[in-house]
Amino acid sequence: MIEMTIDSIRVSLMNYQRVVILKEKEAERYLPIWIGPAEADAIAVKLQGVNVPRPLTHDLLRSVIDALGASLHSIIVSDLKSDTFYAKIILSVDGKQIEVDSRPSDALALAVRTEAPIYVEDAVLDKAGILLDKETGKPIVEKGEGGEGGKGKKISEEEMKRMSAFYDFINTLDMDDFDKRKS
Repeated sequence: MIEMTIDSIRVSLMNYQRVVILKEKEAERYLPIWIGPAEADAIAVKLQGVNVPRPLTHDLLRSVIDALGASLHSIIVSDLKSDTFYAKIILSVDGKQIEVDSRPSDALALAVRTEAPIYVEDAVLDKAGILLDKETGKPIVEKGEGGEGGKGKKISEEEMKRMSAFYDFINTLDMDDFDKRKS
């Protein structure tokens, strides 16, 4: 598993769909995950430190976890099947760890509220992780051997077709200020 951070939340200029961009903590590989507008807002509200008058759904879930004497240990983006990401919320309860199935967007919204670490399984990053060109901000598509994003494995034509939707989506994002950090 590889530890990640939330780099940014972006909106496609073509269809206004949201994507959360995770970044490897110790490297330059990124993982884009499409998410719904409500989940994007829930993550962004917390990342930007905006106070809301009433608890949002993820605030409520955090309160329930706390009230039951549990704590959020971590979240894991655990799988990618048919262009759908899967995640697990790892709770610590009475000295044991319990895994709860989750959508990645909900797990991430909960993780930002508890400052829990975010992990991604190596296989998921091998399938969908991307490197970005530092000058253009566009994805670097590496076909063949030796790519850092693919850890040296050859990408088949079928995999490229399957993942092309992710690359097409990333190419529609406004990446001009990708490296700018929010204060």
